[in-house]
Amino acid sequence: MKQITKSATLIAATSGVVFGLVTPLTASATGTPAPLKWTECEGAGLDPRQQCATVSVPMDYADPGGPKIDIAVSRIRSENPSARRGVLLMIPGGPGGDSLAHPSDKGKLMPREVREAYDLVGFAPRGNAPSTAVSCEVEHRDLALTALRPWPAPNGSVAENMATARRISDACARNGGELMKHISTKNNARDIDSIRAALGERRLSAWGVSYGTYIGAAYTELFPRRTDRIVLDSSDNPDPVQAERAWLKAFDVGVEDNFPEFAKWASRPGNPDRVADTPGEVRARFLALADRLDREPMPWPGANPAELNGNVLRQAMLNSLYDPDDYPGLAKLMLAARQGTLPPAPPSPPEEALQNYTAVGAATICNDAAWPRAASVYEKGVAASRAKYPLTAGMPRNAMVCVAWPGRPKEAPVRVSDRGPSNVLMIQNERDVATPLSGAVRLREAFGRRAVMVTVDSTGHEAYLGNGNACGDAAVSRYLVSGVRPERDLYCG
Repeated sequence: MKQITKSATLIAATSGVVFGLVTPLTASATGTPAPLKWTECEGAGLDPRQQCATVSVPMDYADPGGPKIDIAVSRIRSENPSARRGVLLMIPGGPGGDSLAHPSDKGKLMPREVREAYDLVGFAPRGNAPSTAVSCEVEHRDLALTALRPWPAPNGSVAENMATARRISDACARNGGELMKHISTKNNARDIDSIRAALGERRLSAWGVSYGTYIGAAYTELFPRRTDRIVLDSSDNPDPVQAERAWLKAFDVGVEDNFPEFAKWASRPGNPDRVADTPGEVRARFLALADRLDREPMPWPGANPAELNGNVLRQAMLNSLYDPDDYPGLAKLMLAARQGTLPPAPPSPPEEALQNYTAVGAATICNDAAWPRAASVYEKGVAASRAKYPLTAGMPRNAMVCVAWPGRPKEAPVRVSDRGPSNVLMIQNERDVATPLSGAVRLREAFGRRAVMVTVDSTGHEAYLGNGNACGDAAVSRYLVSGVRPERDLYCG
C-alpha cells in the first residue's frame, strides 16, 4: 500500500473543524470480517515496524450490501505482547487529516508503558487518500486559505464569499462522485467500528485530536459498549444546533485568547524578531498593517493569491497561533511588510493533496449540518464580529461552502449526552486558537459524569505530548496504561 501523508503545514493551518441523530446504527457491517493483509508501508521516516492494510467498508451504511470503499490503516504492534491491553486508535484532526504516520511519529513520543499496552493504529478517514479518495477539482484560486477560510472583503461585504461557496459547491456536485454524499462524522465513527471489527477487537481505545475529538465523541454515542479508554485532546464545541458553525465561530475567542501570547513574545527585549516595545503596541501595529494592506496590497509572486493583502496577513496570523514555535514567521512577515520587501512566498502543499483536503472538508462540514442560505445572516454576523473582534475581521461568522451545498444532511448532528460508560478523559490547553477552552468546557458539561477534564497551562493546539506539560502528559499516560483517571477535573500549572 502506498502511504500518502499530507503536509503538516496544511493540516496545522486548517485543522479544527467539527461535528453528527437519527436512530444510530448499531453494527458497522454484516458478516465476519476477512483477516487483514498487512504489508510494509511506503513513506519516508516511518518506523520499520509499521505495517499497512486496507479495511473494506460500505459506502452507505444504510445499504451494507451495496458498493464498498477502502479505508487505509496502519499499525505498530505492542512492544510487549504479555502487557498488551488492546488497540489504541489515533483519530486525526481536520476534517481532511489522516493519522497513518502517527504510530511512527507520535508513537515515539509515548512512554514505553503505553507502547507496550497497545497496538498503535492510524487510519485515513473515508475520502482521504490513500483510502478511496475524492476531489472536487475546484479552481486554483479557491484552494487559497483566504478562500477556504471566509475572510470578508475589507469593507465587510460577504458577496465574494457567497460566490466562492457557489463555485466550490458546484465543482463538488459536478466532480465529487457518489462518495461525497456519504462523508460525514457519523460515517467516520461507523468506519472506526468497522476497523475495530476487522482488527478482531471486542472494544477499542482511542486518542482523538481536534476534529478527531468530535469523531471520538460520536463513536461514544453510536457505539458506547465498544469503547474502552477514550482520550479527547483539544476538543470541539459540541453544539448540536449549529455544529460546524460553532467551530468557525470559535476563532473569534481563540484568537483573542492567543494573540496576547504572541504580543508578549514579539515585544520581548532581546528578541531578534521584536515587533514593538509593548504587547499593546504589537496589537496596534498588526491592526494598522492589516488595514494598510487592505487598501494597498503588496505583490507576492508565488503565493496564492499572488499578493500580501490584509486577509493574507490575518490568515498568516491565524496559522502562527496554532503553535508558539511559529511566532517568528508572523513577526518576520510583519517586519518585512513594514519595510516594503517581502520574503519568498512559503511553499504550498501539492495541489492534489489540497484538492483532496478541500473535498473531504467540504463534504464533512456540509453533510453534518445545514447552514443558513441567506446572505443576510452572514452580513449581520460579520458586522457584529468585526466590531467586537477586530483581529479576525468577521471571518468566524461568515459564509462557507455549505451555504450553497446541493442537498441537505441525511442525519441530524451528533448530540453528546451524559448517558454511557464513564471512560472519557479530556485534555485541553488553556490557550488554543482552534479549539478554545470555552468550547471544551461545553463538551465536558455535555458528558457529565462520563468525563474528567485535565486543563494545562499551555499555549497552542494539541495538548498530550505536544507542549511539554509533564503533569498533563502523566495524567493521560496513566489513564491509558492503568485506567485510573484523576478523581475530579484537574488543572496542571
